[in-house]
Amino acid sequence: MEADVHNKKTPWEINGSLAPAELQRNNRSESPTPGLVEGTEPGARQDSAMFVHTRSYEDLTGGEEEKRRQESDETDSPGQSQMEEISKDFSELSTQLNRVVMDEEIRDGEVEGTVSCRDSALSDKEEDVTSESWRQHRKHVFVFSEAGKPIYSRYGTEEALSTTMGVMVALVSVIEAGKNVIKSIHAEGYKVVFIRRSPLVLVAVARTRQSEQEVAKELLYIYYQIISLLTLTQLNRIFEQKTNYDLRRLLSGSERITDNLLNLMDRDPSFLMCAVRCLPLSASLRDLISGALQQAKDKSLVFSILIAQNQLVTLVRKKDQFLHPVDLHLLFNLISASSSFREGEVWTPICLPKFNSNGFFHTHISYLDQASSLCLMLISTESEHFFTISNCKRKVLERLNKRNTFQTLLDGLQTPSYCVSQVGISDLRHFIYKSRSSGLFTSPEVEHPYVTQEEQERLLELYQHLYSRIHNSSRPLKYIYYVGQRENLLAWVTSGFELYMCFSPMGTKTGAVNAITKLMKWIRKEEERLFILNPLTY
Repeated sequence: MEADVHNKKTPWEINGSLAPAELQRNNRSESPTPGLVEGTEPGARQDSAMFVHTRSYEDLTGGEEEKRRQESDETDSPGQSQMEEISKDFSELSTQLNRVVMDEEIRDGEVEGTVSCRDSALSDKEEDVTSESWRQHRKHVFVFSEAGKPIYSRYGTEEALSTTMGVMVALVSVIEAGKNVIKSIHAEGYKVVFIRRSPLVLVAVARTRQSEQEVAKELLYIYYQIISLLTLTQLNRIFEQKTNYDLRRLLSGSERITDNLLNLMDRDPSFLMCAVRCLPLSASLRDLISGALQQAKDKSLVFSILIAQNQLVTLVRKKDQFLHPVDLHLLFNLISASSSFREGEVWTPICLPKFNSNGFFHTHISYLDQASSLCLMLISTESEHFFTISNCKRKVLERLNKRNTFQTLLDGLQTPSYCVSQVGISDLRHFIYKSRSSGLFTSPEVEHPYVTQEEQERLLELYQHLYSRIHNSSRPLKYIYYVGQRENLLAWVTSGFELYMCFSPMGTKTGAVNAITKLMKWIRKEEERLFILNPLTY
């Protein structure tokens, strides 16, 4: 059972704030009790934001078609030198992807008595599409061209599913012939969601509690993943020249990256929130690390990003240049999809589709410590600056080692998260808090009873359900209280933040509402450790 909480006996807001009016102060930093207004919430940036604002599915897709039409018009006739440069960039990336796959196959084969990740991936791809086990998968994803040419399938081979994809593209064509657009089909607990991004069509068949918009958002991530490998200019040019081109020839070696992205979206709330999680660190340590990245600069550098365990340690950007969370998620996925980047310094072209979908940046990727997950990405505009950017990486390490900062950071990686018990709310099991102005979110380690992968995915599905209800385009809600058999959940959205809380089933609605203020005070107290409040620029 679930209920939208409008009960007068359980007040949610007092004068539009968590604090009575007489206790509110103009200066955000003076009061431990946060307000609801954007820019005053815990985790809000104090100087300037790192990311483009993204609040909802509409923000993620708004103006997309118009923007793509404009970009297409601008790039209809690129010069020969530009096309040669794009082809050269993609050739380098394709070589890198194939080398990554081969290196991992060799390394996996050297370990006797183990089943390699590659074998596991192949077992999914080679699954019999007529079997009951194939039908039982909770979410299928298909990508094909407008001509019906298969490009990607999450389960089963594209060849075996070519007839199925042909039916899907025929359905799209028939609907469009009637001057309509097919968005979704709902039948017997299944959602079939369609996204068309010419020259590609993406379809998901899901039996989850996600809304149509949330499934569509995941398909957009797959689309952006493909663009990040090719650029939109190259993709359009290919299909302008040959409408039935088999894109798998260019994407060979990248299936592992797409598979990994889908797996991450099944368990990582970053994609649901369209936000980035920070690694908890003391403010003084994070400032020293940010300073080291800021000082090791080059005129071609646009972003310097340090990550660990799919969490952001720090990010330094060129002034007036902002990264979109989607682009950072794609970078995180690229790193987590392959362990071959640990072998040395990698220089690879990559497109950041939400920043500029028509060209490649050149990214220097290196692990600062082979035994840890600490990975440095230096993103440059110049393809010939490998040695220059590699020298920037050397300067970063020198500065980090100068004050023993590097060892302190490695020690901090031993505890990359925090326990929900630190908040001091007895019935609270887990929460997700997002600062809407900064694009950052925080959540504790997932603990009992969500210890198995199945339980963790079930918890995320509950969050997805609340998120879909809160952000429903036809009837958006500000808050909702959900009562289930195994847990109770609460969701609350204001102009400044989004909050999702999971309680034990013994908790009450009144107790949950009272817990909000206590949690928000704790986040305010810990915000310097949980968020990047003062991002640096070059």
